Amino acid sequence: MADTLKPLNCPACGKEMEKVLIPSEGINLDICTDGCGGIYFDNREFAKFDEQHEDISEILAKLENKSFIHVDESQTRLCPNCGTKMVKNHSSIKKAIEVDECYACGGKFLDNSELVKIRQEYLNDEERSADVINYVYQTVGSELKEQHSKHSTIKQSALRSLFGKLTGF
Repeated sequence: MADTLKPLNCPACGKEMEKVLIPSEGINLDICTDGCGGIYFDNREFAKFDEQHEDISEILAKLENKSFIHVDESQTRLCPNCGTKMVKNHSSIKKAIEVDECYACGGKFLDNSELVKIRQEYLNDEERSADVINYVYQTVGSELKEQHSKHSTIKQSALRSLFGKLTGF
């Protein structure tokens, strides 16, 4: 969904969010500069700021030297863009940071300081993906890992065996 120029109200504290132009990306982020310090990312915007090498200096400058109100992070939030109930998900397989996501329009809302914390979890998407793969291997079992390392593609028999173990069939 395209970035809207209409002012959005913060899903955490209800205050009007400020449109902050990020010239390097040509987008406007919605930042709650006079309330809780949260940031709303329209669909696909978050991926431009989640890695350590990506520039977030304009975002940090807007939040710098401000005091923000405390919000209850456990409360269900409504998407400021489309009004749909947002869903709480973890930012990574580590399950240390919870973010609010809108399944209708793809928006994400991060509470104050969560962007910095998310960027500290991994250096880049490759490291994040490797962690997910390791988690899957640990969860599913070493049999799949062994099959994967022996062969570039997983054989049907291994998949049937794994399916049988998981389902009891």
